[in-house]
Amino acid sequence: MKYDYIIVGSGLAGLNAALRASEHGSVLVVTKKRLADANTFYAQGGIAAVWSKSDNFAGHISDTITAGAGHNNRKAVNFIIRNGPSAIRRLIRLGIRFTHKQNDGLSLNLEGGHGQNRIINAGDRTGRVIETALISKIKANKNITVMENALAVDLLVHDKICHGICVFKGHKFTNLFAQRTVIASGGLAQIYEENTNPETATGDGIAMAHRAGCKIKDLEFVQFHPTALKSKMAPLFLLSETLRGHGAGLINQKGEHFMAKIHPMGDLAPRDIISRAIFNEEKKGDVFLDTIKIDKKIFKKGFPQIDAKLSSLGIDPSKQPIPVTPAAHYTCGGIKTDLRGKTGIKNLYAFGETSCTGLHGANRLASNSLLEAIVMSEQVKTLPEFKTKVKSNQDFTLPEYKKQQDTGALRNELKQIMWKDVGIIRKQKDLAKAMVKLTNLQKKLPPPTDQQAIITGNMLTCAILVTRAAIARKKSLGCHFILP
Repeated sequence: MKYDYIIVGSGLAGLNAALRASEHGSVLVVTKKRLADANTFYAQGGIAAVWSKSDNFAGHISDTITAGAGHNNRKAVNFIIRNGPSAIRRLIRLGIRFTHKQNDGLSLNLEGGHGQNRIINAGDRTGRVIETALISKIKANKNITVMENALAVDLLVHDKICHGICVFKGHKFTNLFAQRTVIASGGLAQIYEENTNPETATGDGIAMAHRAGCKIKDLEFVQFHPTALKSKMAPLFLLSETLRGHGAGLINQKGEHFMAKIHPMGDLAPRDIISRAIFNEEKKGDVFLDTIKIDKKIFKKGFPQIDAKLSSLGIDPSKQPIPVTPAAHYTCGGIKTDLRGKTGIKNLYAFGETSCTGLHGANRLASNSLLEAIVMSEQVKTLPEFKTKVKSNQDFTLPEYKKQQDTGALRNELKQIMWKDVGIIRKQKDLAKAMVKLTNLQKKLPPPTDQQAIITGNMLTCAILVTRAAIARKKSLGCHFILP
């Protein structure tokens, strides 16, 4: 089968890219599970963008670079932030209903690292609202075909030109060809034992691009969200940073507000700083998010998803503090692209968390992720018209399906290694040990001839890439914090 565009992934970046691509030709959206099984669906906080008259681009740019420890690509920061307001208007035109204030105008929340209230939101269900609206648009578009429950296995690349992808669906491998291929398959947080991501976030796009010869950049910068609900759930349930923007505070087992002694912004410090602080406090006892000061009616109205989850667990946030812990959350690096999403391979593009534009630097500023996803996926409309037709007669060999042994135990061991040795606070000796352990796990990996073996192999590839990058960066920077 042949299309003008193949989009791998169904989060905000993938779905918006598909909608824009459909204006120019036929589109196939390939997603590993259902369309809604993407990180976007689980995003709570919102989208950071300059919207109010009291805010300005310079402030948002400065906050982004400060959070990113100055490692950011300043051209990317400037481009994405200045295109933020138009991207928000695009989402509104697509039918996304953001929360408004009583006196009209969008409701703007405050999150860590921001000097202004600039988080455009739909309560604590922003991602779900966006994803649901875009899925509706996708299904109604006659130029878009959707292939669910299909795993993108590898890119079809010859002489540094991408011709499409190989997919695995229903115990069968198939080659699909396209004029342009877009990877928007999300991050890799599932390589960590403790994480907030859906089970689909296994770094498949990054691993495929690496095998195809793309440059992978800044993978050592894995962001750990400081306030995941401490529980036995997998993945861990996220407690939005907006709670702290509404006055919630972090306390230790003694009831002390410890962040005031660590950073001038206290409980609204950048995520890497708070995650490390909680990690260190946990050596002495549990850490809690104290939400008692937030009015109960405001909590229920502003955070219905969180309120429902806490209620199901018997936790009353108006009467008792909530146990929290850091967890792997976001991939700051990824497939290196320019500001049109172009990779180093012709006809191959990457958008969203799977890419590395340089916006986030060494640590992502809260709610800049959905901003990057919508602004960058908009660039599909700026790509030049097709000059030559990509031929689909290249001789790309198809793998043969063969059911393999269960890789669950190997996957669990991988996740434990990454959490213990390549986690929030790192040591060179631990990183070296992790590399040896991961290399040994590769030797146990079955051939990539069924879905589980392929996904586990992708996770191992990403784990090794993250560890290798962490070993190479000898000094602490942003969310890469390393001890001698």
